Amino acid sequence: MAATADKSKPYIPRASCDNDGWSKEDSATATCYCGAVQLSFPTQGPGLLSTFACHCADCRKITATMFASNFSILDTHLTHIRGRDNLTSYAQSQTITSGKVMTNYFCSTCGTLMYRVGIKGASILRLGTVDDFNLHESKLKPKREIFVKDRVGWVSPIEGAEQFEASRPRN
Repeated sequence: MAATADKSKPYIPRASCDNDGWSKEDSATATCYCGAVQLSFPTQGPGLLSTFACHCADCRKITATMFASNFSILDTHLTHIRGRDNLTSYAQSQTITSGKVMTNYFCSTCGTLMYRVGIKGASILRLGTVDDFNLHESKLKPKREIFVKDRVGWVSPIEGAEQFEASRPRN
């Protein structure tokens, strides 16, 4: 089934074993595959920090695909609706380009990667966990791509997104 033509209205298909996801003007939910873990987050600033696709080797391995579509949220604006005690974490620094520890939080029931924490005060969520599919193409569409030097040849650049050879330069 194709997404609705009006991208300004929520489109929440049955994409997990739970069906209570929601989307409002300034916030929405992200749910794991089995429905045990659900988060709410802002879909605009100041809580929404950035939207990006990452082609680094670490993102490729952790997502088991060729890139990760992400968005970062200030932790002060991230709410665990349910399942916080159902999250399992795994932390390491060996494959992270910066050498800093990156902690991954997975649903311990279905294995869905809900978010990663690499810097204090912010979490990196996966676009694929967002319940409203229209947000994937609107407010949460990646505005930049990082580690494009590692992008596979059969994946095209995201139209309109800033391109960075490695990580985003610090301002």
